[in-house]
Amino acid sequence: MNDAAPLSAAAALATRIGKYRWRVCAMLLAATTINYVDRQVLGVLAPFLQDEIGWNEIEYGYIVTAFQAAYAIGLLCAGAVIDRLGTRIGYAIAIGVWSLAAMGHALAASVLGFAFARFMLGLGEAGNFPAAIKTVAEWFPRRERALAVGIFNAGSNIGAVLAPLLVPIVAAAWGWQAAFLCTGVLSVAWLVTWLLTYRTPEEQPKLSPAELAHIRSDPPEPTARLPWRRLLRHRQAWAFVAAKFITDPVWWLFLFWLGKFLASEYELSLAKIGPPMIVVYLMADVGSVAGGWLAGRLLKRGWNVNRARKGAMLACALCVAPVALVTQIDNLWLAVALIGLAMAGHQGWSANVFTLPSDMFPRHAVASVVGIGGFAGAVGGMAMSLFTGAQLESTGSYARVFLIAGIAYLLALLVVHLLVPRLQPARLEEKPHDV
Repeated sequence: MNDAAPLSAAAALATRIGKYRWRVCAMLLAATTINYVDRQVLGVLAPFLQDEIGWNEIEYGYIVTAFQAAYAIGLLCAGAVIDRLGTRIGYAIAIGVWSLAAMGHALAASVLGFAFARFMLGLGEAGNFPAAIKTVAEWFPRRERALAVGIFNAGSNIGAVLAPLLVPIVAAAWGWQAAFLCTGVLSVAWLVTWLLTYRTPEEQPKLSPAELAHIRSDPPEPTARLPWRRLLRHRQAWAFVAAKFITDPVWWLFLFWLGKFLASEYELSLAKIGPPMIVVYLMADVGSVAGGWLAGRLLKRGWNVNRARKGAMLACALCVAPVALVTQIDNLWLAVALIGLAMAGHQGWSANVFTLPSDMFPRHAVASVVGIGGFAGAVGGMAMSLFTGAQLESTGSYARVFLIAGIAYLLALLVVHLLVPRLQPARLEEKPHDV
């Protein structure tokens, strides 16, 4: 009886406040899922397109790097554009561009053709996370943001699960070109729904006054626009940039090289590569939500934002560390378990890292900070892709690559803690002394 009463009270409070903001979060989840289906198609088909198109490891590294270069450029611009245009129009433009680019892969027949298609895909997909993070900052109070980010970020794993589940079936039935074309239908459906339904909280007629008050329950924030040079004067911005630069390359590694690793190390065919990749990304999905949930749970237990966020990040970093040993394992499913644990750790880490800008910056600056950090992560990813391609071409071994992956998160957490020991908000209205 004692446990039921608090639960009933919590349910009644949630009912009074309303849940429309979670419908918005569901839209972000759907967009992120589509985003990752689009980008993961190549990762699933890579071992087999390599034979058909005739690229080597270094050339595949160039194709991956083309995506990351465009993603870096796009992220550097996307945050500022979305801050200026707003999430409704900015998000619509981004998904329109990446939908056309995803379908454009079907026309590619050479290394250069795939590199161009990947470049255009990267430009469009760069808008997803700045727009989604800004939407969360607009629709959720601070105490709910890590969970909301964790939920929509789970779409990256859902998309990565759907790709190895569906792509081999579509490719076997209608050819690899059809696998790229099919993603356009999902994108168009989401785009139409977004434009018809999305409004800011103040403009949304279906939002109750109680829920709007809940969303705006944090202290008032300044609204003046800030140039990047002012944002980059603050340690808080560099903490986010450093976290993304050090750890994003590991996610790029998993995303674009996992299929090749499993196919080469365990001699998996196109028909057999799907189940291990699905297990890995299902584990990552759990990690995404769990990482956001853990931070929120620690906050409810009375921890301050600094301890809760960094405590959750430490737990996630420790989950990634054992992946350094994966090249020493002969058993496929044990290797899948280690990689899945690492990817779960990354996604939980990411849910908390993506919340850092809204912890430390006002809403109007969040998308710009996320864009700058995403640029740094993509640059790090480019370096990792070139390094991985060169390593495989010269040694045929993933050992050094996975060693780097295993230590990256603990290093990143150390750097974040040194830059922002207390995770204090940036004082944007004053001349900064924290450079």
